[in-house]
Order: sequence, then structure tokens, then C-alpha cells
Amino acid sequence: MTSEYRFTQPNTRVRLGKKKLVRVMRAKDIVEVIAWASVVAVIGMFLVDGGAKGINDITSASGAISRLTALIGTDLLLIHMLLVARVPWIDRLYGLDIATAKHKKLGKPILYLIVAHFIASLVNYAKLDGKNLWDEFVNMLLHVNDMLTATISLALMIVVVVTSLQIARKKLSYEAWWIIHLTSYLSVFLAIPHQISTGTDIAGKPLALFYWISLYIFVAGNIVWFRFLEPIFLSMTSGLKVVKTVRESSDSTSIYVGGRNLKKFGHKSGQFFILRVLTNGEWWRAHPFSLSAAPNSNFIRFTVGNRGDDTALLQKIKPGTRIILEGPYGIFTEDRRTREKVTLICAGIGAPPIRALAESMAARPGDLNIIYRVRDTDDAALAGELRELAQRRGFKLTLLEGSRGSDSSWMPAHPESMPDHDRIKLIAPSVDESDVYICGPAGWTHAVEKSLKRAGTPVSQIHAEEFAW
Repeated sequence: MTSEYRFTQPNTRVRLGKKKLVRVMRAKDIVEVIAWASVVAVIGMFLVDGGAKGINDITSASGAISRLTALIGTDLLLIHMLLVARVPWIDRLYGLDIATAKHKKLGKPILYLIVAHFIASLVNYAKLDGKNLWDEFVNMLLHVNDMLTATISLALMIVVVVTSLQIARKKLSYEAWWIIHLTSYLSVFLAIPHQISTGTDIAGKPLALFYWISLYIFVAGNIVWFRFLEPIFLSMTSGLKVVKTVRESSDSTSIYVGGRNLKKFGHKSGQFFILRVLTNGEWWRAHPFSLSAAPNSNFIRFTVGNRGDDTALLQKIKPGTRIILEGPYGIFTEDRRTREKVTLICAGIGAPPIRALAESMAARPGDLNIIYRVRDTDDAALAGELRELAQRRGFKLTLLEGSRGSDSSWMPAHPESMPDHDRIKLIAPSVDESDVYICGPAGWTHAVEKSLKRAGTPVSQIHAEEFAW
């Protein structure tokens, strides 16, 4: 442990019980009802406008399909974008990983709707003009207002969806994926002109015009402010910069970020920020890092492991380097706690948020049980601070060192080949009555969750969160 570190005072009170989770679920229901109501609203406006009347041949049917798929697809596309705009009111309900998962699920249906809109429009125009599909396509590009930009919009959307597929994401760096996905904003922007110039559902219809303008402004306002302007404004006015770095182990370093009035960031233990280093070569790279110390008025601390990519450069970051922080994000906090007993489990990159939670959680001696899976007990990041925290506050700390017992196990080998769910009951006897917070590599975290369920811990008491993209 670093002798310089001074622990902050933990929370003195925490509201327990499941009633607070019920309120969260109700808030989610309200948001989701509003989202689906927006889809119903555009369908309703389409029907009131006579969209389903007079369908008696391929031409009229394709025209109706073109209109309806465009309306539903555009509405869902705006919801789709809002889900990953990193807006606080969505993040507080779902967390970034779940919001991102919902965003991904909407991607393909939206693409199918927009492609259906394109094909139906092409068929409709071809029938009206008496041309084949290719000739009509060329004619639309050359002679129909704003159709070229609309086609470019569709092409960009296809690129964004394809690069979101799992097989593609594995081959892309976060930065490459991020740059490609910035084109989704351009895609929406390019589609707007043709909705007005060639569409019949907005122009000249006051209610529809008011609805769509309001929806576009609401979504754009959230994205522009929370995704771009607020992080820059808060970071610049706070004067965020690296004040010092401390080597924690052979492959990890703590970065202390200082500035003015840090409390206005509103961060809590267990949350993470997206950090940007304002140097010539690094300002455009985004790094998601969890807090490794409880919030205080003096600094925001991140403990960064050397994973062989840009994190290697951060090991040598110089004091005085300016920083921009986006966030905080995540619901991996004490706000989701419902029980008196708590078990904190971590490995590798998951140690920082667990370390911060151990410092700030309201607890009596014996209430917290910390399990830290390490490669080497003498060279584990933040192990010294966890030992001192456990000693000061009367917590139990278990360091698990050694090679894995099997491919499906998250614990080191046991001489009696005891399964993980039995071993965790020995280490943390009240784990089935505890809130359990897990943080570590994704595969390892899933293995821990599986053993906890077998040990009798209810799913509602298991808390895990991933850095999703």
C-alpha cells in the first residue's frame, strides 16, 4: 500500500430493502412506455392521415409500406441513438452496459425497416413511372429532390450496423469503431431533407411537423450536451490535470487527477469515467476507467493496468497533463444495495471499483467480505490498501492465488477438487444473504455469477457491470 494515501470517511447510512429497486423498475417502465408510445403515435398519425386507405394494387401498397416503414424506422432510430448518448437519466436506470445491449438489439430491426422503406419506395416510383427498378433507381438519384443524400444515408447506416456485429467488433479497435459510429449522426442528418421534400407525412401537417421537430431537438440536445459539451465544459472549468502517479504493482499505476470543485462531477464509488488525455497523439482516444478510491474533494483516482495497448502509455503519463472526463457512468454502486451483508469479488482489472466500494460502503465490522483473485499476492494492485481497509474496518479479506482448478472455475485449484459454489460458501458463509458485487474480465465474471447462483444467491442480489461498446 502507498503510505501517502489517506482513506476518506465511509458512508454513515444506507437505505436497504427492495422498495428502492421497485421505484427503479417503475421508472424504467415509464421510460419504456413513453418510447413505445412514440411508435404508436407515428402509426396513429399515419392511419389518421389515411395511410391505409385505398390500398388496392402493388403501387398503392408499396406506397403505404414505404411511408409506414420510414416513420417507424426513423422513430426507432432516434431512440436507438439516445440509448448510447450517455445521458444521466438513462444511465441511472439501466447502466451503460444494459443501455448499450438494448441499443444493439434495435440495430437490425431498424436496418430492416429502412431497407424495406427503400425497396418499397423504389417499387412505388417504378410502377408510377413505368420503368424497371434499375432505371428508376438511377432516375431517382438524378432527378428526385434529396434522394442522393438519402441513399448515402442508407449506405452509412448499413456500414454502422455491419460493424456492430460481433464478428466485426472483434477485429476493430474501440477508436476505429467509435469513428465509424460517428457517421450514424451524419446518416440521420442526411436523411432529414428527403423526409420533408419528398415525404407526405410531415410537410404541411402541423401536428406531425411539431412532433418530429420536437423529437429531433430532444434527441439532438441530449446527445450534443451530455456526449460532447458538458464533459468539455466541466473538465475545462475544473482545470482537470494529472497531479501525480503512483506505481501500485509491476504492471499497474494509479493516476491522481486534481482540479477545482470535484464534487460537481457527482461520482460515486463503483462508477467509471471515460478519460481523454489532452496530448497531441492521445486526445481523440477514449479510455474507460473505474474509480479506484472513494470520492473526495482533493482528487479523482484511477488505477490503470498495463494491458499492452494505450494503457502502456498511461503508465508514464506526466503530472500536469490536462484531462477531460466524461461521466460518471454506471450503476455498480451502493445505491443498488438491499442487504446488510455485502460480498465484494474482484480479479485483475476489476480491483479498482471493488477497492473504492470497500472504502465508502456503510458497514459494521463483519458486514463486508472481500475476495480478491490475484496472480501474485506480493504484486497485486491495491492489495495493500485492501488489507489496511479490512484491518481498520473489521472486514474479511481473502486473497486467492494460484492457477485455475479447471477451465470452468474462477478459483485456484483445490486439493479436494471442491466445486466453486461450495468453496465460496466456506469463504463467505452468508453469501446467499448478501448483496454481491463482482468485477473482473467478462468470462471470469460470468463464472463467478454461475457459482453464486448455485450457492443460493438470488439473481437480484448479484451486481456486475461491463464496459460495453
